[in-house]
Amino acid sequence: MKKKLVLCLAFLAVALLISLAVVSFKSSPVVTQNESVVYLSGNAYITSGNTASIDENSCAIRNWNDNETVISFYFRAKESSKINVALQAKGHSDIEVSLLDKKKNVTLNSDTLTRVEIGSFNVESPGYIKMDIRGVKINEGSDFGNVSAAIIGSDVAPVVYVAPNFSTHFGRRGPSVHLGYTLPNENIEWFYNEVIVPEEGDIPSSYYMACGFGEGYFGMQNNTPHPRRVLFSVWSPYETDNAAEIPDSLRVTLVKKGEGVKVQDFGNEGSGGQSYMHYDWKAGERCRFLMGVKPDGQGSTVYTAYFFNNDKGQWQLVASFRRPKISTWYTNAHSFLENFNPVMGYITRKACYGNQWARTTDGRWIPVTKARFTCDATGREEMRLDYTGGVEGENFFLSMGGFFDEYMTAGTYFDRTGNTTDAPDVDFSTLE
Repeated sequence: MKKKLVLCLAFLAVALLISLAVVSFKSSPVVTQNESVVYLSGNAYITSGNTASIDENSCAIRNWNDNETVISFYFRAKESSKINVALQAKGHSDIEVSLLDKKKNVTLNSDTLTRVEIGSFNVESPGYIKMDIRGVKINEGSDFGNVSAAIIGSDVAPVVYVAPNFSTHFGRRGPSVHLGYTLPNENIEWFYNEVIVPEEGDIPSSYYMACGFGEGYFGMQNNTPHPRRVLFSVWSPYETDNAAEIPDSLRVTLVKKGEGVKVQDFGNEGSGGQSYMHYDWKAGERCRFLMGVKPDGQGSTVYTAYFFNNDKGQWQLVASFRRPKISTWYTNAHSFLENFNPVMGYITRKACYGNQWARTTDGRWIPVTKARFTCDATGREEMRLDYTGGVEGENFFLSMGGFFDEYMTAGTYFDRTGNTTDAPDVDFSTLE
């Protein structure tokens, strides 16, 4: 017993030392009341060069030994102000710091993270500030060192940034944005939507989701360098992130699938059934989606997704899934736009959504013209304010990421002015 107690105490001591080491590495430097610590892990990206990387968990820059590498910090000034900038850094090197049209050369000469003063800068107007750091000369060792944080002091108000108590992963991805459509107060079986991704909004690691519903979603992705995909997923009623844990009685099962469509389980964001097909959709073209939801009369609901193949000029079945323990028609029609790669959260994405229609259970098409704009916790908690939505021409639009200055208040309603007379030309008798 005594031996076990000694071993337990030794284990606890080691665990405590490890935790203290981690805390000290990521802990805040000494700051004044008007200063904010903008950590590397949640607020910086490698925006040029391809040898270095940022460790999201340890606030460390890995393999920083190339002069072409640029590390970019982003933070937002709430109003015109004067800011004082310092770095929490270590290394033995000369580096260049650029922001607000000024460049400063700084020498790092420390084996431990130390406060390094950069200078004072005038902020002319509210908005995001990009601070670039580039290595100039390695004076000792094999790399330029590390910059774990930017320390920003303001004479007016603290800056906006991804706080250390918020998810680094989601903070770096950027705010996801949504459109919640107002459906007719009738039983709806089908929802139709069109998506156009402009050239400037066509960015790898993006999901342009078109036809969301209460139990899943259907849209298209830019998966470059992999082929582009049309993706359709339905959640299981069993709450877990591990699909292997779902009991057979609560599994989403495949009813049928289209040619060339892959079907699999998915997890890590709830679990369920997922299907996708490769389709080389192009920026600027109109992509058409048709999503059906129908009770099967036996306590389950069947969800069926069709995508219009512009190359073949016809509707193509993606898949049809049966979800148990629910009997419902179409609810919670929505679209969203997200970046699913935290490394690329500094690039702006955009999509336009138009010509929405709902088809009732008795076969009538009704135009859907109103949508409510919302964002995820990254935006709601003001970790990032680079998100917006609205109406452009005849379409709704969503945009997020890239640290642009404008943002839209969550909960705002929009009305589109596009087509409300010509219902979608869908011959249901020819669908598979």
